[in-house]
Amino acid sequence: MMGEKKPALRFKGFEGGWDKFRLGDNSDIITGGTPNTKVFEYWHPKEIPWLSSGEVNKKRINFTENMISQSGLSNSSANWVKKNSVIIALAGQGKTRGTVAITNIPLTTNQSVAAVMPNDVLNPEFIFQNLESRYDELRISSSGDRTRGGLNKRIIFETSISAPKIEEQTKIGDYFKHLDTLIAQQQRKYDTLLNVKKSILEKIFPKNNRNISKIKFKGFTDDWEQRKFTDITFLAGEKNKENLPLESYSISNERGFFPQNELFENGGTMRDADKSMYYIVSQNSFAYNPARINVGSIGYYNLPENVIVSSLYEVFKTTEDVDDRFLWHWFKSETFQRMVEQYQEGGVRLYFYYDKLCMCSIALPSVKEQNLIGVTLDKLDTLITLHHQNLTNLKHIKTALLEKMFVTEAA
Repeated sequence: MMGEKKPALRFKGFEGGWDKFRLGDNSDIITGGTPNTKVFEYWHPKEIPWLSSGEVNKKRINFTENMISQSGLSNSSANWVKKNSVIIALAGQGKTRGTVAITNIPLTTNQSVAAVMPNDVLNPEFIFQNLESRYDELRISSSGDRTRGGLNKRIIFETSISAPKIEEQTKIGDYFKHLDTLIAQQQRKYDTLLNVKKSILEKIFPKNNRNISKIKFKGFTDDWEQRKFTDITFLAGEKNKENLPLESYSISNERGFFPQNELFENGGTMRDADKSMYYIVSQNSFAYNPARINVGSIGYYNLPENVIVSSLYEVFKTTEDVDDRFLWHWFKSETFQRMVEQYQEGGVRLYFYYDKLCMCSIALPSVKEQNLIGVTLDKLDTLITLHHQNLTNLKHIKTALLEKMFVTEAA
């Protein structure tokens, strides 16, 4: 059907409205099948790529985790899917249903996957980008609600698509494919840095009560010393007895300390509540929720203005024998997580109170070496944050461009 709709943003040289039609009008749509898993000959030799719905989240399919034999293909409902076909997960666990991918190889699929093989009127990359951006719409279209039910071949066939001429489709598809490449490259850089930090944390902090780090900075050769937390920390949070109008903070495993009003509109119902039982947190304090320390929810507060946290939190400071940035990174190590698992107690919910922390020991080098380690890891964190922000920006750019360069399909 000829359409009057046009995208808000177009490449130079392209004009006119986009045509609207059903996806099945210009595509072959097929589903697959699973060979009998009890028949060895259907799965051996490994001859033909066979895709399950759980693999659609790869987005670009270059290989499959499983393969079937020619006999398995002949004795099941599995069908060959051409290279450059668009794959849609019809069903699957969690958020799988509605995910979309594109094949870089010919393959077969199970019955929980539909393959869209466009004719020469449609560009596969254009269709992939279009459908991937409509994930929520596809899930709502399922024969059920958002969390149950499933897609089917008929729903995919009836899905509406607005598209320009093939030349403009190709231009759009190639552009977003290039953008996906940039995003994938940035994701790899970010993941690499996370793995580098994880490796450094594993090597730099001694394990199993040992006193020798596997990473030594130039000029530092002494062994580290085991110290009890009861000797190097002390409780610091005083009750807000006068109910001072200090800003309330919370702590998360990703952000550390952050203003509580960011969680709730207009500060939430607790904005004007009595907070005389809250703890005052001053500069250079650590705090954590004993029920959430097992997922890394600990924060370090280094701003000059006092704030308050719920009385559920444990608030403490360190002695002059400890560099706080060094300790902050140690709290993010697997060494500390193993201590939490060892000493936490409780029934349905486990707790790790300050008295349990005081039972733990930590290997400490000189304060000077602690400072160097802390500064080095802080620099690495800054680099990780920068790469994460670059990744986030690229994803936001893609989202914004998808909204402007495609025609929204009316319900």
